[in-house]
Amino acid sequence: MSTRTPPSPEAVPASASGALLAPASEAVPAPLPATPVRPRSAPPPGARARAVVAALMVALAGTVLLNAPPPQPSGAVASGAPASAPATRAMAGAGAPGAAAAAPVTFSGKAFDTCEAPSLTVMRAWRGSPYGAVGIYFGGRGRGCPVQKELTPAWVASAHAMGWRLLPLFVGSQAPCVDSLAKRKFAIGSNPTSQGTKEGGDAVRAAQALGIGASSPLYLDIEAYRRGDTSCAATTLAFVRAWNREVKRLGYLPGFYSSAETGVRDMEAQRKAGTKDLPDVMWFARWRGVPALLTESVLHPEAWTPHARIHQYAGNVTETYGGRTLAIDRNALDAPVAHVAAPARFAARVPVPLSFAAGRHP
Repeated sequence: MSTRTPPSPEAVPASASGALLAPASEAVPAPLPATPVRPRSAPPPGARARAVVAALMVALAGTVLLNAPPPQPSGAVASGAPASAPATRAMAGAGAPGAAAAAPVTFSGKAFDTCEAPSLTVMRAWRGSPYGAVGIYFGGRGRGCPVQKELTPAWVASAHAMGWRLLPLFVGSQAPCVDSLAKRKFAIGSNPTSQGTKEGGDAVRAAQALGIGASSPLYLDIEAYRRGDTSCAATTLAFVRAWNREVKRLGYLPGFYSSAETGVRDMEAQRKAGTKDLPDVMWFARWRGVPALLTESVLHPEAWTPHARIHQYAGNVTETYGGRTLAIDRNALDAPVAHVAAPARFAARVPVPLSFAAGRHP
């Protein structure tokens, strides 16, 4: 459940239809062709034994392939699709500066976020909902629900195997003039650059521990703060830029969540000014009740496009699917989602719903 200060509402302009891009269906790859066996006219001595060993190796390799993610076309980034096999291999060096980076995976559709990661039973029940992605609060000292007893590498791999796409949120230090009284104890200190760098490293390590691989977006959550306080805004900007630099240096994609009227407005002003080290993805909160992904008034129409926006358009609402009820925030997105590098053996415990495997749109 959201513990945020509700963003300022705004009247919905007549032109803001809130239409979303339809999420692309999951591609079901064709079976891998069998390796042709070439006959030999006169095998040398010992060839039969080597052939038996080779056959055993092929069988073992086939077992590994059955547990691996389905391959995708090289270089393709399918909306809502899992990472390609080459991209998954590139994640082996996740977090190492200079390691090969996988292409970001984007998703277009609806998402929800909730304070504490639901159980896998609930996540399975909610596959019948209109949501295809979920925000998870994976780290940071300012989280409203710091325990997260469900959030493990097995949960990440299993939820991903069900078809869910993940939006990792890090709630670290907050603006010194943050609106929420509960968040003021987590205020950014006197050295925002050093603190931002440290917490950026913390975010990457926490993501890696859950099996969230390199090139994944990590969304820094900066709650609404006092508008017009230039000193506070400057401190917050220094922290955010340092966090972004460190996250990017370690091979991940820095994203940013905040209220449209404070953090997002200030980031847009910095973008117009040509400031470097700004977020790569913008997640803006304005609870207008309907999605307006491309018509947010504080953002230039071409800012953070394409595939780099999320709109949190409603908060603290209750919904029920499959007999399971959650208090959530509603989001519309066309943006990167997590690469999941957790061991396939975790995911294998949770069957993928047939409706999703057949290409069901979330």
